[in-house]
Amino acid sequence: MITKRNGSASRQGRPPVSRGTGLLCAAVAAGALLTGCGDDNGNGNDGAAKTGTAEAAPVPTATPTTSPGGLTDDQVERKALVPKAKVGYEDALRTAVAEVPKSKPVSIELKGPADKPTWETEVATTDGAAHTVRVDAVSGKAGGAQAKKDQDADDKRELADRLGKATVTAQQAAETATGKTKGTVTSVELEDSDSNGGAPKWSVDVVTTDNWNKTTFDVDATNRKILREHVDKD
Repeated sequence: MITKRNGSASRQGRPPVSRGTGLLCAAVAAGALLTGCGDDNGNGNDGAAKTGTAEAAPVPTATPTTSPGGLTDDQVERKALVPKAKVGYEDALRTAVAEVPKSKPVSIELKGPADKPTWETEVATTDGAAHTVRVDAVSGKAGGAQAKKDQDADDKRELADRLGKATVTAQQAAETATGKTKGTVTSVELEDSDSNGGAPKWSVDVVTTDNWNKTTFDVDATNRKILREHVDKD
């Protein structure tokens, strides 16, 4: 016997089944059907694959960039640049100092591109006023001195103090470095040394032409003692 109550039908003697309960039962049944499906080996993975689940792709690890010859990018750059410099650092420094009367060397570095190598130098007078001079590394000609515009009074005072304390010349520091590692000097710079009692130091880069590595030497600017040696193989 079927009776109607409030617009819904139910069988006499049985509790009515709600629509939400029916949907829940259908969902449970569908889930059981999926989890019960396995792959051909009985691992239960086929269902996961069919629902779009995938393993994360491995993240590639970075490796140093090398040329076909086994050299790094920096080594390739040195190999291309260093042999093109027909004028050495010593001659370039003399030319730069001659551009600014009563000046001393502060720094020099060989820069590219390889088809136009240039020595970028900085010299300063005894009052700490610095000038930059670019010297062609092929012809040896200077491009004229330019006063540094970003120097203030404190900068000049600190540089003058550093130059006054440096009893070792740039050439002597370079000779100390090449006496330890034979090669071509590509950079010399007068710096402060926090770990050497405040005494200045010369930082000297030497490139060895058999492997194109760069070795940096920190040389005490008061006694020519080697404070640090670091080989850059990158």
